[in-house]
Amino acid sequence: MILLSTVATLLALGLAGWTMAGVLERVVVQGVDRRLDAQLAVLASAVGEDGAVDRKGLEARRSVLDAGPGWRWRIAGPGGTIGSADFPALQPAPLPPPPPGHAQPSAEGGPPAALEGDDRAGRVHARQAIVETRAGAVTLTAVAPGAVIARPIRAALVPLLGLIVALGAIFALAAWVQLRVALRPLAALGAQVAAIRTGACTQVEEDQPAELRPLASELNALAAANAATLATARQSAANLAHALKTPVATLSLLLASDDPAAAQLRRIEGVIRHHLARARANAVHARANTALAPVAEDLLAVIGTLHPALAVTRAIDPALRVAIDAQDLAEILGNLLDNAARHARSRIAIAATPAERGMIRVTIDDDGPGIAPQCRALAMQPGVRLDEGPAGDGFGLTIVRELVALYGGALALEEGPLGGLRVAITCPARAAA
Repeated sequence: MILLSTVATLLALGLAGWTMAGVLERVVVQGVDRRLDAQLAVLASAVGEDGAVDRKGLEARRSVLDAGPGWRWRIAGPGGTIGSADFPALQPAPLPPPPPGHAQPSAEGGPPAALEGDDRAGRVHARQAIVETRAGAVTLTAVAPGAVIARPIRAALVPLLGLIVALGAIFALAAWVQLRVALRPLAALGAQVAAIRTGACTQVEEDQPAELRPLASELNALAAANAATLATARQSAANLAHALKTPVATLSLLLASDDPAAAQLRRIEGVIRHHLARARANAVHARANTALAPVAEDLLAVIGTLHPALAVTRAIDPALRVAIDAQDLAEILGNLLDNAARHARSRIAIAATPAERGMIRVTIDDDGPGIAPQCRALAMQPGVRLDEGPAGDGFGLTIVRELVALYGGALALEEGPLGGLRVAITCPARAAA
């Protein structure tokens, strides 16, 4: 906007300068024409009715004709031609006719014609009139050097151009200040929208300039609608968890405490309680700070028990911590490690390294059949399974992707270095507590 305003201002000032230069040139040319017309009047007074030239009269008025270097004159008639020796070649000039009141020395009373030409010193400007006599037409010509026109124009244009440049700079500065002041409320509104995104506030201020007030109202309405949608989703999850609690509790009463199924039932009950607590929460815990290595080791111990033939490689710095709730992290890594173990032939690997912009990248590899690149996006859709095995329900990757996204991370399926699939997640890092 500043650039556009500056360009428009410079174009307007340039057009004004060009117009003023044209007006100035006309004024200067008219002044020179008046002097040339005065010389033509002197030349006409020296021509008699019989076409003869009064040379003595011309000599007496020599001071009017010899106005300085480059000024020339000529009288051409039936009796011959007299005048300046180095007279230039002339042609009609595309100039407007002189204003009313100009001297009209010709016998016919017509205005003198404007002519232009060149000599060794440059351009010249001339006026020509024709006087009719008994002997025939006599042509009178007076010539002025182009410098008498260019000099005053140049002298006036130099300060004029300086003034135009100064005005352009002033207007550009004024436009910059105006835009800075005008856009300040918009920048503040953008900061408030960013604060809503980070959870620092729930609404933007509606005390805005008149032009921004509708935008602020719509942003608040959008934030309220999103909050209502999130509340509905959380309530639905809470209702589902509540609906499952009763049958799970009933099953717990029917099973003995030492029954192997009772342990799995308690695990289900813990998951339900966890998701019920999350459904009741208003937002993800912004201060979550979990050590990555201990959670991964606990899960790898379970994987080792369920799949004793698998070789497991880990490369996780004990100092790495993530901004994810411990139970959510266990659910994320548990789903991924379980998938890798079920599809691996002989080994799996887990590694974690710092990434850019305060993130941590966790990779889980297996040496299984992998997933074709064209099927990877489909594999993350809810309820979709690409294998024919009985285990799994097709929701694991979907749950992981949604959980990771909830904390500001991302999930990606890649070609693994072990020959199978690599699942990579990025999640926000935390400093040591």
